[in-house]
Amino acid sequence: MAKDSAADPDLDAFRAEARRWLEANFPPALRGRGPTLADSDTGAAPSGDAALWRSRMADKGWAAPTWPAQYGGGGLGPAQARALQQEMARAGAYNPMVFGMGITMIGPTILDYGTEAQKARHIPPIVRGEVRWCVGYSEPNAGSDLASLQTRCEDAGDHWRINGQKVWTSGAQWSDWCGALVRTDPAAKKHEGISFMLVPMRQEGVETRPIKLISGASPFCETFLTDARAAKDDMLGPINEGWTVGKRLLQHERASQTGGSPARDSGPRPASLADVARRYVGVDEAGRIADLDLRARLTDHMMQAKAHGLTLARVAAESKGAAGPSNAASVLKSSATCVAQTRSELMLEIMGVQGLGWGGEDFTAEETEAVQAWLFGRAMSIYGGSSEVQNNIISKRILGLPDTTQST
Repeated sequence: MAKDSAADPDLDAFRAEARRWLEANFPPALRGRGPTLADSDTGAAPSGDAALWRSRMADKGWAAPTWPAQYGGGGLGPAQARALQQEMARAGAYNPMVFGMGITMIGPTILDYGTEAQKARHIPPIVRGEVRWCVGYSEPNAGSDLASLQTRCEDAGDHWRINGQKVWTSGAQWSDWCGALVRTDPAAKKHEGISFMLVPMRQEGVETRPIKLISGASPFCETFLTDARAAKDDMLGPINEGWTVGKRLLQHERASQTGGSPARDSGPRPASLADVARRYVGVDEAGRIADLDLRARLTDHMMQAKAHGLTLARVAAESKGAAGPSNAASVLKSSATCVAQTRSELMLEIMGVQGLGWGGEDFTAEETEAVQAWLFGRAMSIYGGSSEVQNNIISKRILGLPDTTQST
């Protein structure tokens, strides 16, 4: 049985140490701010206090608190990592690598499947925030049916030669490396002839074209590979077994989108919907939100969010000692998507006409960010595996229901 944290002197000592370190090292000017999706869309390196904070977190290893210390991580156990998250939230601090695919997806997958040389080469720069990664999965004719991908990788003697096109490659225009699924055996069954390649982006054979989104951001790109090169030791995992590697990366991605990732679950929390409603809608004589129907729907949303949090905690407890994320990540991905999208919809409804803002003197930054978050959030039920894909995983791999897509 796990020890209760309140009765664990070692955990109490670590918590006190983390609190002292944060008080001494987190720049006060950054308190309560934290990075936003808009910040992640600039591609610019942090400066000033933000750069100082990233450097200090990297030196401490706490940007990746549970990763092995030998590769630059924090070497913390799950209980210590959770205590660190709580202390960071208390201090108004945040993880400076919160939106990095290196931290949330590529790094964990390299730790799962990489050689010692690959880990030593790639993991420390990810922790330090010195290298940016993107993921090359979807193609114009291979989205949800990802195994139909056609980007070809051929043995060119002293290197791998890659030709093809990827799409929805988030952050490709700013990335130094790409973790890509490529076809190494065109004659094999579609799930069997795929390999996972670590592809340098800063080369003549790679071209990226940003895709403008309705939210005003351009995180997605088309990526064209024309005789692109990768070193012979840049293949992650065995040749033609990349589908297994690729599925594990998706599990890490979905886990990072549930609200339970150490890389994401820290820092200041957004204003509660109830507080926003009190400001925009007003209160009745009893001090309650004036709109009865809105009160009921806010209560339902809060219950759903609480249920998601409890499910997340249960899955985390059940997965202790497991090798990595499980199929339960699909349950949490669907739940997190529902909670987040409902929140953004309620936020705009509460703001009324002010929830139509797009900058300018008539709208506050909070109002503009709410509109942008609502627009960007529509993609949550698509990226990382669509809601339909998650439901299929849940039905077949968790509930054991029959596959109705096959003929009887």
